[in-house]
Formats: sequence, structure tokens, C-alpha cells
Amino acid sequence: MTENIEDLIDLENLPKHVAIIMDGNRRWAKKNNLDTPQGHKEGAENLKRLAKFANKIGIKYMTVYAFSTENWKRSKEEVSAIMKLLKFYIASLLKKYDSNIKINVLGRIKDLPKELQEEIQKIIEKTKDNTGLVLNICFNYGGRDEIVTATKKIAEKVLNGEIKLDSINEQMLSDNLYTAGQPDPDLLIRTSGEERISNFLPWQISYSEFVFTDKYWPEYNEEEFIKSIQIYQKRTRRFGGK
Repeated sequence: MTENIEDLIDLENLPKHVAIIMDGNRRWAKKNNLDTPQGHKEGAENLKRLAKFANKIGIKYMTVYAFSTENWKRSKEEVSAIMKLLKFYIASLLKKYDSNIKINVLGRIKDLPKELQEEIQKIIEKTKDNTGLVLNICFNYGGRDEIVTATKKIAEKVLNGEIKLDSINEQMLSDNLYTAGQPDPDLLIRTSGEERISNFLPWQISYSEFVFTDKYWPEYNEEEFIKSIQIYQKRTRRFGGK
């Protein structure tokens, strides 16, 4: 970017937490006469670029939708390619990622291949003390499933006599989600022209601002991210008030 960031956005009014549905890898690949795995690979590279940029400008949290529990319905070839890509992606981060970014992987991790689970634990352990952007990668994730899982945790505590039924409230449910201890997203971005949330963070985005763009994820660059923040900064957030 040739312009100063300060001239484009208000760095004192940034969304603290940005959630992104990274959509359009397959369509981008088709548009560019490439195969589907190449689209996913470029999408992964773009995530690295954009996470570094978000960290640079001062975004505190970023949660991205990489692979949903429903994505298992895709072809075995595509699912296999995505699993291999995540393993490679994490392995590459382990070798040379020095951006002070803390990485979490949220979802049903125990259902993933054992080798992939091991790579995930390595990157979480390596980056746990980093103090920059917190990057949550939602993988094998479903929003309704997350709420059900949290509900089961709370119900077990009630059955064990650890808490009383009347003590259950919204904060307690939030504290049992994958994103426990993090602020809810201020801004939700979805690429590729689709305008739905697709079971992504249904509890957490109750008061998020939504920005939709026609750009496919691999072509959603720093300039497009700035445009999304500009849209966000023009809005007035009321949280149910006047």
C-alpha cells in the first residue's frame, strides 16, 4: 500500500475482534483455470498475509472459518487436500513464523487425523506466550455444535453439584465456548458474495457488524480489508439501544 494507514482508517477506532468467513477458494481457482487444491493453497497463503497485516495495524483478535463440520460432505479428494494443507500450513508456521501472533485452533480437534492433531498442539504450544494478534482458526467447527458442547459442560457441572441451575446465565455459556475469555467479534466479514453466516459463531456475533464483499478469499487483500474497516467505522453501534 502506498498511502499511510493513518490516512485511511482511524487506528483509535479499530474493531478489537474481526471474524472472517473465508469463502471462495474453489470459485477463485475455477476462475483462474486452476484445480481446487490450488485454490485452497492460495487461500492459506492469503490468511498468513492478512493475519500479519492485521497484527501490524493493531487488531487484537481474528477468528477465521477454515473448515466446518459440514465440509466433510465434500469429495474425499478435496477433504484430504484440505487436511494435508492445514498440516503443511502449520508446519511452515512452526519453522519460520516470527510475527508474535498467538495461534489457536478451535473445533472438534479430537476428530481429526492424529498427525494433524499433533501439529496443531505444537503450534499452540509454540505461540502460547506471544503477545500480538490472537488468531483463532476454526477447523472442524460448527456453531451449533459449539453451543451444544458448552451446554453439556454446564449440565455436567450441575449434575456434579458444582453449580446451581439458577446460576446459569449468558456469561456462563460464553465462558464455556471455544472463545472463552475473548471479546465477541465487533466485525464479521464474508467474502465471495454470499450473505449468510453458515453456522459460524452464532452466539458470539449477536451484535457484530456485518460486511459482505464480492471478492473471493484469495483476492481479498490488505486494501480490501481496509475497505471493510472503513465501512465498519462509518457505522454507529447501539447494542439494542437508541
